Amino acid sequence: MNGEINVENVFLKTKRMILRPWRQEDLEELFAYASVDGVGQMAGWNPHKTPADSQMILDLFIREKKTFALEYQRKVVGSLGIEKYNEKILPEFESKKGRELGFVLSKDYWGRGLIQEAVDEVCRYFFEDWRGDFLTCSHFEHNIQSRRVQEKCGFRFYKWIEVKTQIGNMEKVALNILTKDTWEKERGV
Repeated sequence: MNGEINVENVFLKTKRMILRPWRQEDLEELFAYASVDGVGQMAGWNPHKTPADSQMILDLFIREKKTFALEYQRKVVGSLGIEKYNEKILPEFESKKGRELGFVLSKDYWGRGLIQEAVDEVCRYFFEDWRGDFLTCSHFEHNIQSRRVQEKCGFRFYKWIEVKTQIGNMEKVALNILTKDTWEKERGV
């Protein structure tokens, strides 16, 4: 089952980043990375054409209180959401408390290990502080970078699914799972 989450007052720190709630003053930095070709498509959405596109997403982030701004060197370079997972495709988890992670990083910061660092910290927060039982995370078949991040963070392939993207395409997606038990074993907890 999807548990309710609220990160509006949650601040997490990693070695290099701060994960924090979004603020209206983040609009320019959100638009700067969300408007770059190749960023949104990896997550199933089109690049933002205007700051108004980014404003709608920023307002959603602030209103829904489930997405962190990823701040690196005092600049917002991405987002990491603790989304609701699709309960219909995972009925075997109905007695467990879970969510789904989704993340995006500015193309300028790809290949630096920042997303892995952020995902690791959100997993810690989710399992230790929020006391969740499992997380899902998925990637398009062709998104090798996202697959590698998820594998490094302990997520394991669960099954293939088909999803309709925000762009309207049908995509083959690898659905991956990380349970609290697996997370604890891999960290020696």
